[in-house]
Amino acid sequence: MLLITRFSMKSLRILLVEDDELFRLGLQVRLQQEPGIEIVAEAEDGETAVELADRYPLDIVLLDVGLPGIGGVEACRQIRQQHPNLPILVLTSRTEKELIARLIAAGAQGYCLKGIDAHALLLALRSVAAGASWWDATATREIQTAFQTEQPKDLLPEVTGTLSNPLTGREQEILALIAAGKTNQEIAEILYIAAGTVRVHVHAILQKLEVRDRTQAAILAIQKQWVNPELLN
Repeated sequence: MLLITRFSMKSLRILLVEDDELFRLGLQVRLQQEPGIEIVAEAEDGETAVELADRYPLDIVLLDVGLPGIGGVEACRQIRQQHPNLPILVLTSRTEKELIARLIAAGAQGYCLKGIDAHALLLALRSVAAGASWWDATATREIQTAFQTEQPKDLLPEVTGTLSNPLTGREQEILALIAAGKTNQEIAEILYIAAGTVRVHVHAILQKLEVRDRTQAAILAIQKQWVNPELLN
């Protein structure tokens, strides 16, 4: 099933992926009441989501995981593989730590539970679309528990070299702000430096930590206890 709505280049362009028709309709109506929000297309299964991500210019995908067909995790992986710069925010009722680990490995940049209030969801959408990460408190607790017990390899690539912090003082400051969900522009304003300088530091952080994106950098920082894990909330 595919529904197309009006399209605006000036809006935050969202692909909404949800198999529950009533929930999807309610979410669509609520989101499109907000200025600057545009539901470009909707899908109710993973295969359609992957197809639509190829078909339309998008700013973000809002994705459920309990989907028919290939499922939400695989859809997330395929979309990120084909469109590495397209952020994905997961909206689900499931909280299993194995699922959270798989979503991180698949490239999701955020995770919210379906009980989230509308204001917080809008903030999460705008934050993730701007390049920040947004992890629900439940996900953060599961990540912490996993690191304290099983140390699952699914969450992060193997880190080579020294286990000590390889980052400079300034890079540690920026990593802490990344973990807090700040965008590059917000980091620049907080630290009184140019946004271009922040981008250079972020690139250096990813290279030094041998991770592919900001989310993995933030999680690795928690694993190594380089930043306070509460900053991810």
